[in-house]
Amino acid sequence: MPKIIFLPNEELCPEGAVLEAETGESVLNVALKNDIGIEHACEKVCACTTCHVIIREGLDSIEESDELEDDMLDKAWGLEPESRLSCQSIVGTEDLVVDIPKYTVNMVSENH
Repeated sequence: MPKIIFLPNEELCPEGAVLEAETGESVLNVALKNDIGIEHACEKVCACTTCHVIIREGLDSIEESDELEDDMLDKAWGLEPESRLSCQSIVGTEDLVVDIPKYTVNMVSENH
């Protein structure tokens, strides 16, 4: 079973986290079910950038982003070559190391 290693994030997981994930689950769903409250203003339909993460390791095991995700990512704060929307990042068979950016384009938290 692959693991997702979330690097420490001051607000969402100060100590970081190592979580088991099922192949086929999204990075966002794994985070949410483990009380890591990544923003997701569009309710996981690839219509915003609030769930932007950076895949530091294991990016090759995730399917490539499509044009819609790429268009959304162009609007993300702190975009890097390894940036993905966590709602669209589906866990494969390899472990992932995920960095949650400190800021999102959302001015106010949705508090889901």
